[in-house]
Amino acid sequence: MKLTVEIAMYPFREGYLDPIKWFIDRLDQYPNIERVTNATATQVCGDYQEVMHMLATEMQAGFKKWGKAVFVCKFIGDALDLSFRQ
Repeated sequence: MKLTVEIAMYPFREGYLDPIKWFIDRLDQYPNIERVTNATATQVCGDYQEVMHMLATEMQAGFKKWGKAVFVCKFIGDALDLSFRQ
C-alpha cells in the first residue's frame, strides 16, 4: 500500500529555519521515498511501512536534537503525484 503525507514542522525556538532544513535533509536519506517541499510544507510518498518508519525515526531524532516542536501531518492512503501543478 502507498502512503502520501504532508508534514510541517514548527520548532519552539527562535532560529526555526535550521531545524526545518535539518529535518528535510534527513528525509532525503530515504531513496525509496519521494519528497517535495514548498513554502509551507513537505510532501512525502512511498510504501506505507517505509514512510511511517521514516516519520517515526526522524521526528524522534528531531525532538532529541532540537527539543520541542510541533509536527502537523495529513495522511492520504494512496500515492499522489507530487509533481502535480495547476
